Amino acid sequence: MASTAPIGVFDSGLGGVSVARRIMRDLPHERVLYFGDSANAPYGTKTPAQVRDLSFAIVERFVQQGAKAVVIACNTATSAAVNDLRDAYDIPIIGMEPALKVACDRGDRPHDGHDGGDGEPPADHIPQRVIVAATPLTLREHKFAALMARFEADNTILPQPCPELVEIVEQGRLADRELVMRTLHGYFDRYDLTGVDAVVLGCTHFVFYRDYFRELLPSSTAIVDGHAGTVRHLAVVLESLGALASDDAIGGVEIANSDPSARIATLARDLLAG
Repeated sequence: MASTAPIGVFDSGLGGVSVARRIMRDLPHERVLYFGDSANAPYGTKTPAQVRDLSFAIVERFVQQGAKAVVIACNTATSAAVNDLRDAYDIPIIGMEPALKVACDRGDRPHDGHDGGDGEPPADHIPQRVIVAATPLTLREHKFAALMARFEADNTILPQPCPELVEIVEQGRLADRELVMRTLHGYFDRYDLTGVDAVVLGCTHFVFYRDYFRELLPSSTAIVDGHAGTVRHLAVVLESLGALASDDAIGGVEIANSDPSARIATLARDLLAG
């Protein structure tokens, strides 16, 4: 596997641009081929079989382009397709999942200043109340149910589907503050947010709403996403294979989309630039 080969990154549309941006920040010498499937967005309201078929077509595209690894920058596609993709291809397939562990681990408190490692007693845990914002399909899939089961005994986990947040990004209306805040209030006013310890952004589109969530939520409520952990895992996998780009390599992102319109191309570039 050549270290100069690109990394394929895909999403149902524009949300995964946030992951490509994180890769460029943390692994600046890597070449990224980004593919957004905006013509078929959103994935979150499709059947698992439909999402698997779309995901396989995109990964096959990356394989033909010589990708050394693929990042599924879409929680929904990860839920529906990651295991089948790993069975079918011999390159690393890195998935996304809602950062529920990160959110729940915020409640850990060590005994006597110890962190619970090296044989020390395990940390005390203060139960966390966590909202997981994601697409309907992500929250329905077995993968999320299994993840939730790991943490719900000691924490309160509140799944919250937010399909309209995907559509607002895809429509290029992220700057419409009135629309965004009205939509967020529609989803979250049912909760006593003063009692929520963390909100997990369980869809890559939702990372673009971080400032809006900060405005909505109490200052004590953490906003958590899985981008940093995903890119760290990607780096570890590539390093283990001797496939990390060298420090003198020139990185960058090449953007493609199933929707060929100039509007989508401009949106993707703007989101990548941050």
